[in-house]
Amino acid sequence: MDERTQQIITILLDSFWPMLVAGIKVTIPLTLISFTLGLILALLTALARISGIKPLAAIARFYVWVIRGTPLLVQLFIIFYGLPNLGITLDRFVAAVIGFTLSVGAYNSEIIRAAILSISKGQWEAAYSIGMTRRQALKRIILPQAARVTVPPLGNSFISLVKDTSLAATITVTEMFQTSQQVVAATYEPLWIYIEVAVIYLLFSTVLSALQNSLEHRFERYVQK
Repeated sequence: MDERTQQIITILLDSFWPMLVAGIKVTIPLTLISFTLGLILALLTALARISGIKPLAAIARFYVWVIRGTPLLVQLFIIFYGLPNLGITLDRFVAAVIGFTLSVGAYNSEIIRAAILSISKGQWEAAYSIGMTRRQALKRIILPQAARVTVPPLGNSFISLVKDTSLAATITVTEMFQTSQQVVAATYEPLWIYIEVAVIYLLFSTVLSALQNSLEHRFERYVQK
């Protein structure tokens, strides 16, 4: 093994742990917090869209239209770099959470809305026939069935968010990709360091995909019963 190869291996070994730690301490928490808040926002947005209350539905449609129609990177820049012009200065992690939450909320609201609308009208009518209100029918009958339908697409959305958090590096959040950039600046080995961080992202995504498949199988067994 020549000296150059040994040098690269040493750099990769030395950089692996700092990037992995950044992934565990920042990337994963950023993903979990943003996805959880985004899921709540998505549910509220979906319910607003199907509520029949025109002003509420219009606001929800406008929000989805704006977020889905503009790049996530631009949204992050507006929140972190633009809002200070209005006197609103946010911590970089908070800004990232807000940006990712808004994105998750908009995209996943369409998934949830489609799942709710996929439930047959007979389910609503059956609920009304036993004296349930619309809210009770939604909570006890419709949403539990819709939840099973949304598991695969929401799982994919969560895995995509893990990768999208790399955009937080552009607003100086020291997550996994930002850490890899710092290593590159110190070692001048962009090819190997970026390949290494890509492998770590792949590792995270593979584990999450396995968990998603396990969850889907659980729901399938539940449906079969």
